[in-house]
Amino acid sequence: MQTSNLTTFFTHIDTELANAPDEVRRLFHGRGRRFEGLEQLTCDWLQGQLIVNLFKAVDDQFLTALKEGLVVFSQSETWQAKQGHTIVLQHRYAEGAPSEVLLGELNARPVVMESGLKYQLDIGRNQNFGLFLDMRFGRDWVRQNAQHKNVLNLFAYTCGFSVAAIAGGADQVVNVDMARASLAKGRDNHQLNEHNLNSIRFLGHDIFKSWGKIKKSGQYDLIIIDPPSFQKGSFALTKDYKKILRRLPDLLAEGGQVLACVNSPSVSSEFLIESMKEEAPQLVYRERLDNPPEFMDIDSEASLKALIFS
Repeated sequence: MQTSNLTTFFTHIDTELANAPDEVRRLFHGRGRRFEGLEQLTCDWLQGQLIVNLFKAVDDQFLTALKEGLVVFSQSETWQAKQGHTIVLQHRYAEGAPSEVLLGELNARPVVMESGLKYQLDIGRNQNFGLFLDMRFGRDWVRQNAQHKNVLNLFAYTCGFSVAAIAGGADQVVNVDMARASLAKGRDNHQLNEHNLNSIRFLGHDIFKSWGKIKKSGQYDLIIIDPPSFQKGSFALTKDYKKILRRLPDLLAEGGQVLACVNSPSVSSEFLIESMKEEAPQLVYRERLDNPPEFMDIDSEASLKALIFS
């Protein structure tokens, strides 16, 4: 990465923060490769806390300039107007993704807002803090299309889609994820939004070994598939995604919808469209959801793909 290009970074985050609503937002997305020399740098605003991520080791000159520039930014009019108080630099490339607090005191478990809904984050202990910000429009779409529906949320993680679905009037959501700790955080997210937990189920199971349990709560009017790109020992995207798609005819109610997502830069929209034709030909591709503008990528197929089928 290029130290001389950091001026672009600081100008951009100042503009984006000044225009940001009082919600969680990505301010800088170097990984979209629109900013030459800054491809391994991102910056997120967590309503008072600025989280800067490095995805690749940098030389001392770049690191020093970045840190000094962030301290200077904390003295800006924009920072003061937005009541910023903490700046954290996370080294995502290093084992354990260690974090440095450059300013203030880290609130490791802040509650943030997105589209008027509350989410509990967990900063600094893991690579991901509990909410994938590029999926904002996906959660918004689910909220807009969930009324009176029975919803299945596969690879639920911390249940962001579930929170959106219940907020949109879903009758029931079934969340499935083998990470019980993530589902526990999902339960917390629902409680933050004062949702009735009687209409929400949390199944801490391996999806591929639990189709019987999943089917018991069906048929589903809306099925969400948002798997990790790769999970050692449990999920290999191109091989295992088709195993899920071929189950859809048994799980989906007549007239139901599927939101199928993939976030690997090496897997295209066409993979999902063609795989659906092979495994569940009665489902027709309808549209691809836009990604939030702050996540713009020079190659749209390298970014998040969120496709609607019905």
